[in-house]
Amino acid sequence: MLWVLAGDERAEGAREAIEAVRTPVLVSAVCVWEAAIKSALGKLRVPEDLLERLDEFAFVRLPITDVHGWAVRRLPLVHTDPFDRLLAAQAQCERASIVSADAVFDAYGIARVW
Repeated sequence: MLWVLAGDERAEGAREAIEAVRTPVLVSAVCVWEAAIKSALGKLRVPEDLLERLDEFAFVRLPITDVHGWAVRRLPLVHTDPFDRLLAAQAQCERASIVSADAVFDAYGIARVW
């Protein structure tokens, strides 16, 4: 999400896919939550107007629900990062692809765009 918003070259393929898609592009509250935590710890630079910037791409916000939280229990333990595990569960529940450079999501059987 942040690489796309910043126009980072590493996300060029993802950005093109997002701009070309004709279906809503979801941004999980998990992404914003993780960015907020890492920003507060000084581990990540995040634009102060992050939420407004999400509107530039007309991203649809995906809240975290109890169904998403409960779905984490069915995931194989191939990854221990709680943010990524919740993203994987959300993608499975919502039948959504995930935009990520991290190949670990492939182990969950989720379509990954990069």
